[in-house]
Amino acid sequence: MNLIFSPPSLDDLIRLLKAWRFWMLGAFFGGLLGAALYYIVPPPYRAQATVNVDFNLEEAWPEEEDRRLFYYLERETRKLEEIAWSDSVMQAVADETGDVSVQELRDEMLSLSQPHEGGWHLYADASNPEKAASLASAWAVAFEEAAQSNIDSQSGLNALIRVEALQVANLPVNRSILLSWYLFSGVIGAWLLSAFFALFFELRRRNEPAA
Repeated sequence: MNLIFSPPSLDDLIRLLKAWRFWMLGAFFGGLLGAALYYIVPPPYRAQATVNVDFNLEEAWPEEEDRRLFYYLERETRKLEEIAWSDSVMQAVADETGDVSVQELRDEMLSLSQPHEGGWHLYADASNPEKAASLASAWAVAFEEAAQSNIDSQSGLNALIRVEALQVANLPVNRSILLSWYLFSGVIGAWLLSAFFALFFELRRRNEPAA
């Protein structure tokens, strides 16, 4: 127990610095392992669609104090988020793309960027790029239609809000996690293991009884 929890010393730091070849070798193999994992078990593809949300603050609250403007933005943003994740919108996406359930869309495949005034990014993950793009596009269109219907019927959203799907075709599609993150994680993991072995086995050697 004392071997593991003993405080670090200057000798420990010196040993780590001397083991720089071991560190470099570990980083090399860690990066290789991260790259191998990326290609053997690749992350899903992620497509991004964009919907523009304009709250029209100048017209909605032309002379109000900042605190009321903030409350207005928070309230209307929350309403729009609820519409984006509503049963009707999720079902419309499921019907449009097929072979996917509403539960899968919510729990595994769709994600929404931090909402604010301006561009809302709607992401969809899938095992192939075409499916990911189809899901993201269908979600953007369904969200725009549901929000506009809510505004037109005056059933919740402020009538001055404008929601427009800007990017629903030829969507950018990439892996949800970049190769660089796998390489970085592999290198960091290898460095941590290298430091552990360099220190732990030296401490064990020091504490072994002399023959």
